[in-house]
Amino acid sequence: MNSDKSIWASLPIPAFLIDSDDRITDVNSAGEGFLNASARSVQDVPVWDLIAVDAPLEEALQRARLNGTPLFVNDVDVGTGNRAPLQCALQIAPLVNHPGMMILMISPRELAGRMTQSHSVKSAAQSAIGMAEMLAHEIKNPLAGITGAAQLLSMSLSQEDLELTDLIVAESRRIVKLLEQVEQFGNLSAPDLKPVNIHDVLDRARRSALLGFGAHMRIIEDYDPSLPLAYGDPDQLLQVVLNLLKNASEAAGDVGGDIRIHTYFEHSFRLRRSDGSGHSLPLQIEIIDDGPGLPDAIKADIFDPFVSGKENGTGLGLALVSKIISDHDGWISVTSVPGRTVFRLSLPRAPRGEAALGG
Repeated sequence: MNSDKSIWASLPIPAFLIDSDDRITDVNSAGEGFLNASARSVQDVPVWDLIAVDAPLEEALQRARLNGTPLFVNDVDVGTGNRAPLQCALQIAPLVNHPGMMILMISPRELAGRMTQSHSVKSAAQSAIGMAEMLAHEIKNPLAGITGAAQLLSMSLSQEDLELTDLIVAESRRIVKLLEQVEQFGNLSAPDLKPVNIHDVLDRARRSALLGFGAHMRIIEDYDPSLPLAYGDPDQLLQVVLNLLKNASEAAGDVGGDIRIHTYFEHSFRLRRSDGSGHSLPLQIEIIDDGPGLPDAIKADIFDPFVSGKENGTGLGLALVSKIISDHDGWISVTSVPGRTVFRLSLPRAPRGEAALGG
């Protein structure tokens, strides 16, 4: 039996065990990652309430169940409430010696990039960042020379020609800023983990936002005062929250809007890996805004480097956020529709008996 459990946990594709009423009775770790939900939280939930398939399957599934035969569906879009649809192949097979029970397996076409347990950076993107990091210093030096030369030229030019030198200076500085963000991404140090009051971090971020980029927003506190201490790096977590607040503020534009910071405790939230190991992530932080929502074209890749929904955006902000949360052994997810975007952070609690150090 232990061997069966090990095989089930190690399956690299999302797999769901469903009963005769099409309710989920078990899900493997890859399936938890696909749904962004724990096995306990989806148990006994109708499978088609959580998984949306762009094909009529109910009758075919029932025939396969009655006949004891497998069912294969290729090239179909499969989505959930937490991710955009992916083109997948479905395999549904009866469970031997368990009448009515079926195993549903989902094979995404882009499995390697989609099924990571922590939204960590894709290897190709890591290579691109590594190369950019190596080149950044060499590129910044000649840019500094170009900027200086343009500024010297501007001293003896007419007003019309000054527009050209101003453009050179502005664009050079923009490139330097991008390179510095690449360097920051590549040089991010490991978190200095310690017990921290997450509400202290959130309050620092809220005050900073209201004094600067979020002055036109209304930031609402919706805290669970009984939340235990988190285990993290307070400075890096502050960077994460500031980035999410800034994104929400920029998405709202000049008209402004509401941002709600919601914290709560979810005892059942666990992150399980393909080897069956895992840990609890009970501390939940949600940054909720009423802006226009994420563009559909980038929802599935929003945490990848160089993916941005902003004009002239670098696409490194959310990738950095994802990397920090991954380094904390945490989880980040997003749901977005027009009028409501929710970034959810799930973090481990501090070991019992330790006092808060900073925040």
